[in-house]
Amino acid sequence: MKFGKKPVSVMLAAVLTASSLYAAPVQFVQTAEAAEGKTVHPSLQAFDQKVIARINEDRMLEDVRYLTETIGPRVTGTEAEQQAADFIRERLESYGYTVETQEFSIPDKMIGDLHTSNQQEILITIPSGSGSTPEEGITAELFDAGLGRTSDFTEDAAGKIALISRGDFTFAEKVTNAIAAGAAGVLIYNNVDLPAPMNPSIGGPYDIPVGSITKAGGEALLQDALAKNKTVTLNVKRFENAKSQNIIATKQPNKGEDTDIVHISAHFDSVPFAPGASDNASGTAVALELARVLKSYPTDKELRFAFVGAEEIGLVGSEYYVSQLSENEIERSIANFNMDMVGTSWEKATAIYMNTLDGQPNLVSETALATAERIGTVSELVLYQRGSSDHVSFHDAGIPAVNFIRREPGTASLEPYYHTPLDTIEHISAERLKEAGDLVGASVYSLIRK
Repeated sequence: MKFGKKPVSVMLAAVLTASSLYAAPVQFVQTAEAAEGKTVHPSLQAFDQKVIARINEDRMLEDVRYLTETIGPRVTGTEAEQQAADFIRERLESYGYTVETQEFSIPDKMIGDLHTSNQQEILITIPSGSGSTPEEGITAELFDAGLGRTSDFTEDAAGKIALISRGDFTFAEKVTNAIAAGAAGVLIYNNVDLPAPMNPSIGGPYDIPVGSITKAGGEALLQDALAKNKTVTLNVKRFENAKSQNIIATKQPNKGEDTDIVHISAHFDSVPFAPGASDNASGTAVALELARVLKSYPTDKELRFAFVGAEEIGLVGSEYYVSQLSENEIERSIANFNMDMVGTSWEKATAIYMNTLDGQPNLVSETALATAERIGTVSELVLYQRGSSDHVSFHDAGIPAVNFIRREPGTASLEPYYHTPLDTIEHISAERLKEAGDLVGASVYSLIRK
């Protein structure tokens, strides 16, 4: 595939550090074509408008609403994730696509719940390495073990659930000390205020159940259940032989075989407790809208929509999707446009970051920059070195890939609602959904159109 660069005046920020975790000093580069001041051919803008004019922000917003409010948190391997997959498949079929479902296994994990004696639920995560409980759970009094030092335990800890604060030394040592004291279970609460429980690394496996709760949850238990000698019920079980799935829709070119392939991808799962409006109902909704719009136009390249599961547990869905591509399909794949967290309304997320694993420009980023110049994209586009989303799986297979994601320029910070129960539709911008759809949609169409 030959790519002719179009005039671009958008500034390109390229991260020149090997680290993919933090922002670094950047270098601003302007393409030669932009420097020459060439004009955009009117026919290119007309092609852009064929896509842009049909992208509907209200439809995308309603899809975000359905995924987050009707379905809710879509944790990998759960019924809710399956419901989201069914929703996506049915929508794509309604557009006339032949849809493939790729089912794959996911690692076993621990799940659980925690309730007070008056049936108040406390948010809890169960770290890998925790033991299980009987089917009915364990009901016991709490023991205030402070930071979980050996000296913090007394004989009274035996048979009780140890309530331990984060801090000073490792989670594994805290759990080991609780077991030595005869505790029936362990609850570790945070020492900083966060909306959702952390996921501590505790080592193990252990024979007793271990859970993580928020600072607010721990303090509430100290003030109520422990102070009044009430009991709590902790239930932990292993989630085994679970499955997730990818939903794939393909638009074949009007003529020819073995043509180039362009992939559009987005993950539809979320983390526990998070409705996942931004992460990643937003990317899913935009991809669904692009599937609707692009279905009707003649193309001379193959277009594949990959809605992937199990992103939040380590890019499992996209890795599986790419692993199922033949050598010929990989060779024909020229681009991956991945969308993750593109619709946040957080006022500081004024830039669309184009994350590449190596921090270098590629066909996808260059196409997006050219498109942004033509269509007048309001947000700054920033090229950035970063993994942590499904574009990694495509990059590792040698396919040019970019993750489009909104961040705060300069700091590269994500919205404060990220991976929390506050990731709701109230923090989604219909205008930014539209902006992402226009940018990615027009970019993709410029590559595949007949």
